[in-house]
Amino acid sequence: MLRRLYDRMLALAAHRHALWWLALVSFVESSVFPIPPDVMMIPMILARPSRAWLIASVALVASVLGGLLGYAIGALAFEQIGQPILMSLGKADAMAEFSTRFNDLGFWAVLTAGVTPFPYKVITIMSGWTALPLGTFIVTSILARGLRFFLVAALLWKFGAPVRDFIERRLGLVTILFVALLFGGFYLVRHL
Repeated sequence: MLRRLYDRMLALAAHRHALWWLALVSFVESSVFPIPPDVMMIPMILARPSRAWLIASVALVASVLGGLLGYAIGALAFEQIGQPILMSLGKADAMAEFSTRFNDLGFWAVLTAGVTPFPYKVITIMSGWTALPLGTFIVTSILARGLRFFLVAALLWKFGAPVRDFIERRLGLVTILFVALLFGGFYLVRHL
């Protein structure tokens, strides 16, 4: 099933309304859809490198707006469904503690999920559920998704098709390593 979705995304990238499809995919991927917008961005940018920045901008705006939907899902579903269930199970205190811990790391959680292959939708929903400050969520989402989409656009614009394999197979690993080094650096500075 995922392979068929992936193939469909590639076909939409060649559609005459590809930018609109990209906006839709970027929007729904931020809260419910399993295929990332990069699948459409890569062939679109390779076909028209002069539009790389426009393509990245469309993905960024739609993704952040979709992230707000994910935030709303987390905020509304928890209050209406999750909290009463947890209270009836005697777990409300444990969830409050988790919420505090998540919000202490909220900026970093959103940044990491927005840049790496970790499903961004999980963090958007958790951000609403834990009541992460909306301003922090929005700013971090713009930063994270902007870094991700504009990095892909820049690599494809500069190097073209030869970098496609790197992006599809290894960019996630390189990004995870970068984030790990960034966290490690902050940890060392704080504790030394």
